[in-house]
Amino acid sequence: MRALLPDLAPWRASADFRRLWLAGLITNFGSFLTFVALPVQLKELTGSAAAVGAIGAVELVPLIAFGLYGGALADALDKRKLILYTEAGQGLLGAVLLVNAVLPRPGVWPLYLVAALTSALTSVQRPALDSLVPRIVAHEHLPAAASLNSLRWTVGGVAGPALAGVVVAYAGLASAYAVDVLTFAVSVALVVGLAASPAAHLGARPSLRSIAEGARYAWGRKELLGTYAVDIVATFFAMPLAVLPFLADELGAEWSLGLMYASIPAGALLVSLTSGWTSRVHRHGRMVVLAAAGWGLAVAVAGVMRNVWLVLLLLMLAGCCDMISGIFRAAMWNQTIPDELRGRLAGIELLSYSTGPQLGQVRSGAVAAWRGVRVSVWSGGLLCTGAVALLALFLPALLAYDARTDPHAVRLRERRAGAVA
Repeated sequence: MRALLPDLAPWRASADFRRLWLAGLITNFGSFLTFVALPVQLKELTGSAAAVGAIGAVELVPLIAFGLYGGALADALDKRKLILYTEAGQGLLGAVLLVNAVLPRPGVWPLYLVAALTSALTSVQRPALDSLVPRIVAHEHLPAAASLNSLRWTVGGVAGPALAGVVVAYAGLASAYAVDVLTFAVSVALVVGLAASPAAHLGARPSLRSIAEGARYAWGRKELLGTYAVDIVATFFAMPLAVLPFLADELGAEWSLGLMYASIPAGALLVSLTSGWTSRVHRHGRMVVLAAAGWGLAVAVAGVMRNVWLVLLLLMLAGCCDMISGIFRAAMWNQTIPDELRGRLAGIELLSYSTGPQLGQVRSGAVAAWRGVRVSVWSGGLLCTGAVALLALFLPALLAYDARTDPHAVRLRERRAGAVA
């Protein structure tokens, strides 16, 4: 059992990692409050499903526009300051939502504006967060750090929406926004205590040329390219969240909708809580491929099952596979990408794991309207598995990756060992 428990070595060895982990955990809960409260408020103000759905489009544009530039900023500026300022900015945006909520006649346009600006700040912040981890965690502890960070996100993914539903229902929208602002205040206080993390000596100024340099590096690393592509096709083809309300209706189990939404993060949480084994795996690319294919198969079988409990079990299994893939993708990124390029590559990673789910919602909804809910689910799962198999065939470097012998991993490991010496 001890071998299955999460490896706490990064937590014990790095005070900065502990601060960053706690800050992320706290703001994750607050962000889920707003994640639930914002569409609820839009529904109350407009009564339009289209108006609520438009939040996704409003958030997607800044995500694409600022994701790559945020990566360039992370390589050129002090990462601690970038994280601090964007965290404070998100807290101020939460305050705008709070003020709007207590007005006699709350406006609709501030909700869209805050959603867009929050997406922009998140897109700028995430590359800095992701690229800071390899600096504050020992090279050999990076897989364990990826597992612990995944645990932080999945705890929020399971408990956050449940807490948000209670707060919104019983305390009101303003209370939800107020708690979110408070969590950002606590997070800012924790981030202030981080050590400075200035740009690498070779870090390039943020520009289109520097972004292109990062893109060329990613294109030349076919195993990295494979991780991005696998994640995009998996979430594009087999992300069923948009059709879960209709699936629950078809199963005659409207009561199960909340459990369906919780099943995928619950599976991810199960893997995070038993992730000790991941530190002993070295063929990371192979695990990414197997887990992504398993995600697709689990979703496909869920699409043909008639028993709601089997559907919930399969969605949980899909969440397990998704988390396994995420842990090993993060380990490959953190153990092989040079520090001076880490921010720009983190920007590319942000696009790979964010745009796929957004576009996947559109695909699943469109196919459901055309051919039916079950066809949308099972066909998406099968297409995911087939696409992952084709990518593995055409990108053999992904399957061949071994953290012990990969030249990029060896070079970075030696560089860090030399810096410590």
